[in-house]
Amino acid sequence: MPTINATFETRREAELATEHLVQEHGVDREDIDVGTEGSENSAGVTGNGSENPTELEDGTEDEAALNGRIAVTVTVDSEEIAEAVQEVLEEHGGDDVTVEG
Repeated sequence: MPTINATFETRREAELATEHLVQEHGVDREDIDVGTEGSENSAGVTGNGSENPTELEDGTEDEAALNGRIAVTVTVDSEEIAEAVQEVLEEHGGDDVTVEG
């Protein structure tokens, strides 16, 4: 089974690509893994608005961690679907898109 990997600058880009794959291409959500490229929690390398600081009850600000890129891995059944997945990930800002298997 082919596996397609990509990285994104923001979590929002990764989430939009994921939703497009699920809704437009019928990829099972369980076949998509979204996480951080490294070991630290991250919302990406740049904020996109939804990661703006929010004030907590104690008066401090809770900022989204910007500790690295967002990694997306998609496992599919066929080469045909793998090509479509690759295109979607690239269209939504995916970098370093690779296909294995």
